[in-house]
Amino acid sequence: MPIARSVRRAGLRLGVVALAGVLLAACGAGPLGGSDGTGGKVTLTVDVFGSFGFKEAGLYDEYEKAHPGITIKQTDTEDEQDYWKSLQTRLAGGGGLADVQGIEVGRIASVTQQQPDRFEDLSRYGADRLKKDYAGAKWAAAATKDGKVLGLGTDIGPEAMCYRTDLFKKAGLPTDRDTLAAKWSTWDGYLDLGKRYIRQAPAKSAWLDSVGSLFSVMIGQEKERYYNASGKLIYDSNPAVRTAWDTSVEAARAGLSARLDQWSPQWNQAFSTGAFATVPCPAWMLSYIKGQAGDAGRGTWDVAELPGGAGNWGGSYLSIPRAAEHKKEAYALIRWLTAPAQQEKLFRKLGNFPSSTGAIARLADAKDPYFSNAPVGRIFGTAAEAAPVQVLGVQDKDIGDQLINALGEVERKGTSSDAAWSNARQGVAHTLD
Repeated sequence: MPIARSVRRAGLRLGVVALAGVLLAACGAGPLGGSDGTGGKVTLTVDVFGSFGFKEAGLYDEYEKAHPGITIKQTDTEDEQDYWKSLQTRLAGGGGLADVQGIEVGRIASVTQQQPDRFEDLSRYGADRLKKDYAGAKWAAAATKDGKVLGLGTDIGPEAMCYRTDLFKKAGLPTDRDTLAAKWSTWDGYLDLGKRYIRQAPAKSAWLDSVGSLFSVMIGQEKERYYNASGKLIYDSNPAVRTAWDTSVEAARAGLSARLDQWSPQWNQAFSTGAFATVPCPAWMLSYIKGQAGDAGRGTWDVAELPGGAGNWGGSYLSIPRAAEHKKEAYALIRWLTAPAQQEKLFRKLGNFPSSTGAIARLADAKDPYFSNAPVGRIFGTAAEAAPVQVLGVQDKDIGDQLINALGEVERKGTSSDAAWSNARQGVAHTLD
């Protein structure tokens, strides 16, 4: 919930249980009512970026109803980069921290490797017993080498490809998701189909939104990306990174991209105007498309398996700073928010794919009417199971941002691949100083 820029999860973060089930899901979370040991009221503060969907899905209201002494107050910074900078300032000063802080997957290695003393070890509250309930890669990323658990996982970002069936028809391309998955089983196949599309496409319609999203989804298929398992920086020598780069450059050179900056107003508007026919699509993108394309887009979109195999793009954690005021109550809340029933509800309402193995199993037969009744539970569940356990480095997100920015120069300015790669290396060097 790494990544091109911040995954702005406005409406992106996703079964109903009886009240008794809600209370059971919160077992070990402390007594109902005011949990400060005195029977008084407790206000829990939650600080996140974008929107994790808890408020939108009604989970805060549900929790407060079951825990009459608890009030939840959320603050939300739209841009993850701004959020992370602010969080670092507050961690250094020890003040102004929330009881619960959201951590983007591209930052979690920084927490576990560089800042473990600034966050609570959730094993103190029994979190270590939850390991079996999470996808292995999700759990491992938030655990330190000495066994501390510094966050509980919310969603993950198994990858697929979303596409406009109406635009495919106008260009004379097949629209069946299984047929397309076979035709673009490789990224070369995807680019070849894109070249065919732009020869026959409606006016002002590109094959994909941006080469930045192409790079991001391809790099999400790799186990090692910017760092190796020993923590060595390898982005500039890793063949997988170079392959994703070269494929993205080829897409730009072939004119396949709409040349839109992800998360920009123009990019948002393009979901409803037909400016592009495909968009690399981690699970959280489903809700984003719905929000941007609106009711008019219902039935014009579909979902197919991703070229080149399974991968993951995005996802987040909930952590508790050492300086938090209400640690026990904060753990009870994040334990409940990340439980299978709540993760399932978030997916069904908003599209956030669960990191809980129990919730994933419950969604095997899920279909999405908006996306032409695509079997999203099967498509994303299969991708989640097959995705590699990725090596995450302390500045994964910053490095990815520099590479994406440099690819934007190729796409919009015609900068040569070599010059853009040199600019990316300089940007990474500056970022790591």
